[in-house]
Amino acid sequence: MDQTAKATVRTLPDAQTVTEVRHWTDRLFSFRVTRPQSLRFRSGEFVMIGLLGDNGKPLLRAYSIASPSWDEELEFYSIKVPDGPLTSKLQHIQPGQEIILRPKPVGTLVLDALLPGKRIWFLATGTGIAPFASLMRDPETYEKYEQVVMMHTCRTADELEYGRQLVEGLKNDPLIGEMVEGKLLYYPTTTREESAYMGRITDNLQNGKVFADLGIAPMDPATDRAMVCGSLAFNQDVKTVLEGFGLTEGANSDPKEYVVEKAFVGDGI
Repeated sequence: MDQTAKATVRTLPDAQTVTEVRHWTDRLFSFRVTRPQSLRFRSGEFVMIGLLGDNGKPLLRAYSIASPSWDEELEFYSIKVPDGPLTSKLQHIQPGQEIILRPKPVGTLVLDALLPGKRIWFLATGTGIAPFASLMRDPETYEKYEQVVMMHTCRTADELEYGRQLVEGLKNDPLIGEMVEGKLLYYPTTTREESAYMGRITDNLQNGKVFADLGIAPMDPATDRAMVCGSLAFNQDVKTVLEGFGLTEGANSDPKEYVVEKAFVGDGI
């Protein structure tokens, strides 16, 4: 092997440059990176990103793309795990540094995986809001649905701040500001800290509180569609609730009334 070939082997594969990092709490941060010119994705999909491990091999995890499909950069939203193989390192990245990004987007949280409907529900806990941060900024979401309901639950109010600022900023967005007006309903709740809205998503759906608070009709499989992203336990609990309302789980190859992202990164990252 000549010297040129050796040098090629040592370069970081699929490298993209970090352009911005923001720490929201001591457990949550977001960052933006350059976007490969060839990358095409549907809002709501995820890619594999990571860093080189101590052994020199890529350490990769699935991360939902939080930016919409039209954005010139890619945004990600992550939890910090002190002993996590990846996030213990990833949380310290700075603008100008590189990360690995495998440009093969996949995922079930895409509009094509749902049957046509009138109202769509985005149901998320913690960093599970990431794919919906993408979908809430996509014009197609508002073209396909008359109403969009974003339910996001965290333990404390500061953990909701990423989503709150994103939703607030949509009103003045030059691309979709007018589309969002009157269509997007935001329902953030906490489970450990007192706030305007309290309780778990499953409870607020089952006891009807969210419908009463927002002044909207209960779920109806004829008109309502839903997407779910959170921990495995959360996903399973919400599936039970949605099916109690008569909704059926779908997939890219078999669109139905709701879909669940099964590749969500857990707390061990």
